[in-house]
Amino acid sequence: MKNKRIKEKIRRQARISKYIIYKETLVDFREQFWSFIGAFFGIGLIALLQSSFLPQLENILLIGSFGASSVLIFGAIQSPSSQPRCLFGGHLISAFIGVTMYKLIPDIIWLTAPLAVATSIIAMQMTKTLHPPGGATALIAIIGTEKIKSLGYLYVISPVLTGCIILFVTALIFNNMTKHRQYPTNGKLTRVFKSRGLKSKRLRKSLASFLG
Repeated sequence: MKNKRIKEKIRRQARISKYIIYKETLVDFREQFWSFIGAFFGIGLIALLQSSFLPQLENILLIGSFGASSVLIFGAIQSPSSQPRCLFGGHLISAFIGVTMYKLIPDIIWLTAPLAVATSIIAMQMTKTLHPPGGATALIAIIGTEKIKSLGYLYVISPVLTGCIILFVTALIFNNMTKHRQYPTNGKLTRVFKSRGLKSKRLRKSLASFLG
């Protein structure tokens, strides 16, 4: 009798595991399409601004951690780490910590780099703004080019804050284009945006025309 119960429990767990694997690996071309379009426009806009306007200012807007953020906010929009609080908080907190560590210990990279990343993780956990790309943002402040290092705390404002705003606005538009996607999740901003923005036939038609 006991063996029978164990076998039933194992079969039940196997069925649950198969269902979870099926759901997680289910191909949804609509999701993939909007993930591609959102990431393309988000990163593309930052790159366009940098290549068109910033060379004259000798400034940098596009940093590597934004690529990782795009994976989250366009490809895993339901994840808690993808939400605006984590996007902004994670990057800004980590950028501040990275710059601070570099200013305090500028010449000992084997200590400064891990200390910046580890401290950023703890700070994001404490503030409930855990955003994995934030670790890269802190690290870039330590190992980035001389242009980035010379920015000091301006690094927090640009490229970090500026880039986050661009990615967020892009995500707000393309992650709410259909009823199947909602960003931020369960947020008042999303409901307002969907009810007043994307219900506009003119806006839908313009975006459809723009996307071909």
